[in-house]
Amino acid sequence: MTQPPSTADFVVIGGGILGLAVARELLVRYPDASLCVLERENRLAAHQTSHSSGVIHAGIYYAPGSLKARLCVEGAHLLYAYCDERGIEARRNGKLIIATEASELDRLDELERRGRANEVPGLRRVGSEGIAEIEPHARGIAALHSPATGVVDFARVAAAVAADVEAAGGAVVAGCPVHSLAPRIGAIAVRHADGITEAGFVVSCAGAWSDRLAVAAGAPKEPRIVPFRGAYLRLRPERRGLVRASIYPVPDPELPFLGGHLTRGIGGEVLLGPSALMVGARDAYRLARVRARDLTSTLAWPGTWRLARRFWRTGLTELQHAASRRAFVADLRRFVPELGAADVLPALSGIRAQAVDRDGRLVDDFVVHHTDRALHVRNAPSPAATSSLALARLIADQAGELG
Repeated sequence: MTQPPSTADFVVIGGGILGLAVARELLVRYPDASLCVLERENRLAAHQTSHSSGVIHAGIYYAPGSLKARLCVEGAHLLYAYCDERGIEARRNGKLIIATEASELDRLDELERRGRANEVPGLRRVGSEGIAEIEPHARGIAALHSPATGVVDFARVAAAVAADVEAAGGAVVAGCPVHSLAPRIGAIAVRHADGITEAGFVVSCAGAWSDRLAVAAGAPKEPRIVPFRGAYLRLRPERRGLVRASIYPVPDPELPFLGGHLTRGIGGEVLLGPSALMVGARDAYRLARVRARDLTSTLAWPGTWRLARRFWRTGLTELQHAASRRAFVADLRRFVPELGAADVLPALSGIRAQAVDRDGRLVDDFVVHHTDRALHVRNAPSPAATSSLALARLIADQAGELG
């Protein structure tokens, strides 16, 4: 179907893995409902879904009791089961979170506490010898090993979920950006590139553009999406033997980013990164891309400046990594001493749609707001792909409660 319908019981905005998972879940619960997914790009899974290292997170990092903690663990279980059912390769190849200095051990202890509180399967502490057994080319003084962490091609998962939606009678329309939502008596008007669809209920999973639709529909003005570009390098094929699975640093607890890591993807390629650089467009896959509206939105938000004042040293480091491949690699050499700048090549980049509140805090949990006849997913960066099937259930629950 190339044109959206004039009416629908449900409209889901966003054809990434989360929007598609929500559409699938709604059709499971309401099989007689009419439903349409509207995606702004000409293809599905065009942004965060397909621009990552493809890691299936196990739930170690997240504060116990948070949505991320609960939905990541549940979502990983559902995702592995779904991939088994659909014949999609999802490899549980594990992860090491490595401390290289004594100053990191307290933070590693806290990660272990969180992981156990979140009931992460198989989590264990290892010393330097254990690190070498799991990753022969890695070094550190202590690490957490998560055997349940894995990798998958999330774009392939999204394609399978889209096929489920269409098989259940839903319409999936790409190349149809949504401009606004306008509540009416008994419906909500979805204004898009091809006209208007009168919907009974809307779920917006619009990623980097989620705040604009939400605020225009009457949701709170915060949090604001501030785009961060993450660039990856890749190991040359002859050097892929340096990494068996995934090697991660102990992250800064004040930031929701997990730090530069090394990950062997589902196709065998080893990615290094990502960086985390604030950029001037919500689709700045090229660093030089700047869009006036996006840049103005970022600079006009008080939280941007408060964030910059708080983390200016981190920002300078990220600028250095963006400018110098040698500096980028040197940071990762802490874990893999044999790694050299000549071992890497450029790879993909992605945009993290990160919510920032007015006080300059990087929002570190999923955020869902509701307005008249609509739900808006306002913050869904990593581990949203891992959590997508579980988060879709939560959103469907809320949609049911709102009628």
